[in-house]
Amino acid sequence: MDRRNFMNKALATAGMLTGFEAIADVNKAPFQFDNKLSLKVLGTNWGFAGNTDAFCAAIKKEGYDGIEMWWQGSKEKQNEVFAALKKYGLEIGFLCGSGENDYATHLDAFKKQINAATSEYQQKPLYVNCHSGRDYFTYEQNRAFIDHTSEVSAKTGIPIYHETHRGRMLFAAHITRNFIEKNPALRLTLDISHWCNVHESLLQNQQETVKLALSRVGHIHSRIGHEEGPQVNDPRAPEWEETVKAHLAWWDAVVEHKVKSGETLTILTEFGPPNYLPTVPFTHQPLADQWAINVHMMQMLRKRYIK
Repeated sequence: MDRRNFMNKALATAGMLTGFEAIADVNKAPFQFDNKLSLKVLGTNWGFAGNTDAFCAAIKKEGYDGIEMWWQGSKEKQNEVFAALKKYGLEIGFLCGSGENDYATHLDAFKKQINAATSEYQQKPLYVNCHSGRDYFTYEQNRAFIDHTSEVSAKTGIPIYHETHRGRMLFAAHITRNFIEKNPALRLTLDISHWCNVHESLLQNQQETVKLALSRVGHIHSRIGHEEGPQVNDPRAPEWEETVKAHLAWWDAVVEHKVKSGETLTILTEFGPPNYLPTVPFTHQPLADQWAINVHMMQMLRKRYIK
C-alpha cells in the first residue's frame, strides 16, 4: 500500500474524511438574554481558489451575512468587489495593514490604506479590522497606529478595530493590557487563538487580563487555537472539546457585553488553509476541509447565540 492510500485509510478510520458530529453542548449558550443579539457572521476568502464573484456566490449560498477582505489597492479590484457585494446582497468588513519593516514606511502605508478604506468605498463597510504595527516596534511607535485610527473612526463613524495577532502590536495578552489601560479609544478584533499559541496555554494564569480585553472587543475572528498552535486541525474532533469550550467561554463574555450595550457583533469564521491547516507529510494533503469547518463554525455560532 503506498503512503497516500495508507494515510487516506487511516484518516477515514479516524473520521477525518467522513465528518464529525458537533460537540454536544456547543449549540447552547449558558445564559439567557432579555433581548436578542444582533449578530452578523462573515466569511473569509483566505484559501478560496475562485474569483471574487465565485467567492461571494458561495458565501451567499452558505447563508453568511457578508465577507471580510483586504482593502483592494486598484480601482479595478475595488469595482470587482463592490459589484459582487451588490449582486449577492452581502455586507463587508475591510482588512487593512502594512508589511513594511521600517517603522516610518510602515506607518505611512498603514495610514494611506486606512484613509482609502474609510473614504473611497462604494459600499460602507461594517468595520475596518487592522493588522497594526509590529511586535518589535516600541510602545510609542505602535501607539501612533491607535491615534490615527481613533481620529479616522471618530470622523467617519466607521468602527476600526486592532487585531490580537502574532507579529503585530497586540501579539500577547500582557502587552495588550498595557495598550488597553493607556488608550481608552482602543477597540479590539479578538483572535485569541494567537494568544493561546504565544503563551503556550489556554490563558488560565491571565484571567484578569483576558477579562479586560474581552470588554474592549468589537469584532471576533472565530478560529480556535491551542497551546502549541494558532489553529486546531478540526474543531469537531472530540480531542479538542476542552479547547473549543475555552474559546466559547471567551466569546460568550463578548456576546454578553454586546447584548447589554445593544451593539451589533460581527464575527468572521477564519479557519485558514495550509499551512495553518495541518497536512499529511510528503503529500501536503489537508487533514480537514477548510471551507466545511468555517461553515460549521458559522452554523454553530448562529445556533448558540440567536434565539
